[in-house]
Amino acid sequence: MRIPNHLKQYIVKQDYKSYSYIDQACWRFIMRISINFFKDNADKIYIKGLKKTGITINRIPKISSIDNKLSKFGWRAVCVRGFIPPNIFMEFQSLKILPIAADMRNHKHITYTPSPDIIHEAAGHAPIIANKDYSEYLINYGEIASKAIMSSEDLNIYYAIRELSDIKENINASHEEVKHVEKKFRKALKSISYVSESAVLARMNWWTVEYGLIGSKKNPKIYGAGLLSSLAESENCFKNDVKKISFSIDCINYNYNITEQQPQLFVTSSYKLLSRELKKLSKKMAYKIGGVYAAQVAKKASTLCTIEFDNLIQISGIVNNFIQNKKNEIHFISFTGPVQIGVGNKELLKHGPDYHTEGYSSPIGKLKKFNKPINQLSKNEINKINLNKNETTTLEFQNNISVHGTVHSILRKKRRLLIITFTNCTVKHNQKLLFKPEWGNYDLICGSKITSAYGGPCDSSKYYSKTTNDNIRYKKLNTKKIIGNDKLNQLFKKIDSLKKIQNKENQLFKVYQKMQKEKIDDWLLKYEFLYSTNCNRKIEWINNIYLELENESFKNNDLSRAIKRALKSFS
Repeated sequence: MRIPNHLKQYIVKQDYKSYSYIDQACWRFIMRISINFFKDNADKIYIKGLKKTGITINRIPKISSIDNKLSKFGWRAVCVRGFIPPNIFMEFQSLKILPIAADMRNHKHITYTPSPDIIHEAAGHAPIIANKDYSEYLINYGEIASKAIMSSEDLNIYYAIRELSDIKENINASHEEVKHVEKKFRKALKSISYVSESAVLARMNWWTVEYGLIGSKKNPKIYGAGLLSSLAESENCFKNDVKKISFSIDCINYNYNITEQQPQLFVTSSYKLLSRELKKLSKKMAYKIGGVYAAQVAKKASTLCTIEFDNLIQISGIVNNFIQNKKNEIHFISFTGPVQIGVGNKELLKHGPDYHTEGYSSPIGKLKKFNKPINQLSKNEINKINLNKNETTTLEFQNNISVHGTVHSILRKKRRLLIITFTNCTVKHNQKLLFKPEWGNYDLICGSKITSAYGGPCDSSKYYSKTTNDNIRYKKLNTKKIIGNDKLNQLFKKIDSLKKIQNKENQLFKVYQKMQKEKIDDWLLKYEFLYSTNCNRKIEWINNIYLELENESFKNNDLSRAIKRALKSFS
C-alpha cells in the first residue's frame, strides 16, 4: 500500500535501542498483570488478537512485526511519535493504517497516561482489529471523521493536550512548567464556544474505540483501547459508580476529559451496531447536507475546508464570507488564502495555493438573463452574452451580483465548463466592489450550488507540498532520560541479564544489596526481584521485598491497586 506523501512526514523510525531497561520492565509489568485480568474482563477477541497482531508479553514489540501481522487482515502499522493531528490520524485509519506511537510511558505513570504510547497504541488498539466487524467500523469511522470540519478552537485544544501530555511524560519538566501548561490547557477548554463536527466525531470515538464496552450492561466486556491500556481504569470501570449506558448515537451528547477517569461508559451489543449508529451520524454532517448549512459550518470553523459544487469543482481554503438570498441560496462565496481549486480531488493546473495565495472569491448560481447557471448555457446563449475568449462581457447574476471583464481563457474538462478567467475585471454586489481590476486576473468558477463541505484540502499531496502550514508540522520534543535514572536503569539491566540463568538467587541478592547501598527505593525494581525468583518467600530478602510491596498495596490509590493485582498473580 502506497502511503500519501503528506502523511509520510508523521512517520518516524522506531529506535528500538532507545528503550531503557526500565521501559522494558514497565511493559512487562503492565502486560503480565493485564493478561489474566483481560481473560475474564475483555472481549474474547482480545487475548487471541494479541498473538494474531504480533503483540509480545515480555518485550516491547517491534512495530515492523505488528505491521507484518496486520497485513494478514488487510491493515498496516506505522510508527509515529506522540500525538498527531486528529484529522491525520483518521486519514491513516481510513487507509487501513494503524499509527502506533513509539514512546513508552514513564513508570511513575504506569497506571494511566494521557499521552499516546506504545502500550495504548499497540496493546490497546491492535488486538481488536482481528475482529472483522470492528475492523470495518474503524475504516468507516476513519473515512467519515477525516471529512469532519475541525474548528480553530479544536486546534487550540489539540495543541494544548499535546503539550500537556508531553510535558507530563517528560521527567525533566519542573513542577512550575507542568502547572503552566495545565493552566494553558484549562484556558483552551474554557474558550470552546460550540461543539464542532470534529468534536462530535471525537466523542463518538472516545466512547467506542477508546472507552467502549461490549455485551450487556449487567456483564460488559472491554474493547476500548483507553481501558485496555490503563491498569487503573480497566479495573475501576466495573465499579457501580461508573454508570453503564446502552450505546447509541446519543453518546455524542456526552463530553469527556482526557485527564480524568470517566463517570459513565457505553455498552454496545455488537460491533455492527457501531457502524449503524455511525452511518446515522454521518447524515447530519456538512459533507452530506451541502447548501447554506455546509457553508455556515465551514465559516464558523475558521479552518481549512473544502467546498464542493454541483459541477464537481472544489475550492479549499478558509471560508471568509458568503452572500445568500431570502430563499437561502448562496450567490457569492469568499475564502482567505492560501486557496486550492480542484476537480475530483485533484488540483487543477495553475490553481494551487502557491497561485491563490491571498484568497479567492466567486459568484455562484444562475444568470438573470437565462435563469440558468453558466455551465448549463447552450453555445448560442454563450455567444449572446459574448462569453468567448478575448471578448468583453458583463455577467449579471441573481441577487444583484455582476462580473464585468475581458475573457482571457476558458477551462473545460470533459466538455464541462469549470473556470472562466477574466482580465481587467470588476465584481460588484449592488454598488459594493468585491473585486478590482488592479488585483490581477479573476477566476470565475462555473458552479451553481454547494453540494458538500468537509475538512481539509481536496488534494492533500499537492496542497501540503506548496504550503508551510503549522497544522501539518510535527514538533519532536526532547525525550532524553535524566542522568539520575542511569543507576536505576543499570539495576534493571543486571536483573534482565540474569533471566535465563538457573539458581540465580545469589547473583540477584548482590543486585539487591547494591540497590540498598545506593539507597534506591523503586517499587517496579522490587517487583522484578519477585518475578525473577517466582516470588520465593522462603528466601528472607525476597520475603522482605514482598512485605514492602504488600504495605504499598494497602494504600488507596491506583498504583497500590495495580501492585495488589501483581502480588495476587504470584499466588
